[in-house]
Amino acid sequence: MSDNSKNDYKITYLPPLPKGWVWVRLGEVIQFVKGKKPKNLGDKNEFFKIPYINIEAFELKRFTQFTDGKDVPTCEPDDILIVWDGARCGLVGRGVKGVIGSTLAKLDCGEIYKSFLFYFLQTKYEYINKHPRGVGIPHVEPNLFWNIHLPLPPLAEQQRIVAKIEELFTKLNAGVEALKKAKEQIKRYRQAVLKYAFEGKLTEEWRKENKPKETAKELLEKIKAERKKKLGTCLLTGRKKYKELPPVDNSELPELPEGWVWVRVGEIYDIIGGGTPSTKVDKYWKGDIPWITSADIHGLKNMKPRKFITQEAILNSATNLVPENSLIVVTRVGLGKIAITKIPLCFSQDSQALIDRTHLIYPEYSLYCLSQIIQIFKYKNRGTTISGVTKKQLSELEFPLPPLPEQHKIVEEIERRFSVADEVEKVIDNSLKQAERLRQSILKKAFEGKLVPQDPNDEPAEKLLERIRKEKLDFKNKKTKGR
Repeated sequence: MSDNSKNDYKITYLPPLPKGWVWVRLGEVIQFVKGKKPKNLGDKNEFFKIPYINIEAFELKRFTQFTDGKDVPTCEPDDILIVWDGARCGLVGRGVKGVIGSTLAKLDCGEIYKSFLFYFLQTKYEYINKHPRGVGIPHVEPNLFWNIHLPLPPLAEQQRIVAKIEELFTKLNAGVEALKKAKEQIKRYRQAVLKYAFEGKLTEEWRKENKPKETAKELLEKIKAERKKKLGTCLLTGRKKYKELPPVDNSELPELPEGWVWVRVGEIYDIIGGGTPSTKVDKYWKGDIPWITSADIHGLKNMKPRKFITQEAILNSATNLVPENSLIVVTRVGLGKIAITKIPLCFSQDSQALIDRTHLIYPEYSLYCLSQIIQIFKYKNRGTTISGVTKKQLSELEFPLPPLPEQHKIVEEIERRFSVADEVEKVIDNSLKQAERLRQSILKKAFEGKLVPQDPNDEPAEKLLERIRKEKLDFKNKKTKGR
């Protein structure tokens, strides 16, 4: 243990405290026990019964390693643990019964009410985390940490403050949980809208009054004829470039409305892959042609390219430049993402582009439809190891095709409903932010002495501090004599 009472960090101003409170540095009142990795670790068995508390166990209360507990620091459920080493250094949480891992530390606050210190340290996470020590693996800067000033009230008031914090947080947490449930319901609502859209239910009444001049089957034949014409014949082999796909077996597919038809994606779209120009050739990355990865896709209609390449880069790599209104489908890293291009751009090998050379399909219809189809593909393959969707699989995906006017109407109905959902979601997100601000406001008032009234009959914090100092001095002397 250590008293860690260095005075390297000078505080020029401390606000006045209520009567009976006192300012102290953490190093004056806290004992510190750094965790360590046991010699023996393994799965739980008759010898290894004690949980090893690493960062995963600390945050998720999920134990994957156990030990015999010999010669290592332990902690109990009411102890305060802090992440001392790593990217999340300064994060404070409640203890769990077990052995403290090497990246964690236990804070012993003596006579100070543990929950009071716990809530106070939660307000200091960003301050500690943004000023770490270490270039490689960051860790808590000791001089900064031990010189943090703690506003110390009388012990009885500490307990009243914690009781009030937890009373208010209980109500606040209930509200936050309700908001999160509402947000999840909006997500399910959007999924239901898409499901009904591509079953023809959103346009059921519209169809009764709007008989199509051209059925989807006739539209499909027109698309095929146009694609055959545009693709032409290979000069080397003399073969036609357009390849007829096997017909859709719709025996296990949902029944479509009259005038619709099941097609395969490869029947209506050209599918081309992407690539990455060599990062070793600096000049390739100094152009004005947008080049994206899955990380640049933030929504169905939200792409934000971060990198730009040259025409020479395209000629010397596998990437391709695709026109606006193409669909970029992420088929590997980031599987499930899809977006529509609003400008010509290039893309990486983790995606495939769907290009409509006929302009006979409403691109937004395909965008919404495929966003659902890809998610269904992922769901059906859950539990299996899938590295992604192959070009062949993408080409053979079944796609419900309505007549062109109905495609436009379906998109109109989807976006009308989604716009309402978006507005509700904005209100929920703002309410969640307000809840977090309220949480911080509660803690701020608590440590300014404004959350609960003071009681003049409480023993002043100065007396408590004298006892803590004496206990620390006694412990230090005892430790010195024992050497």
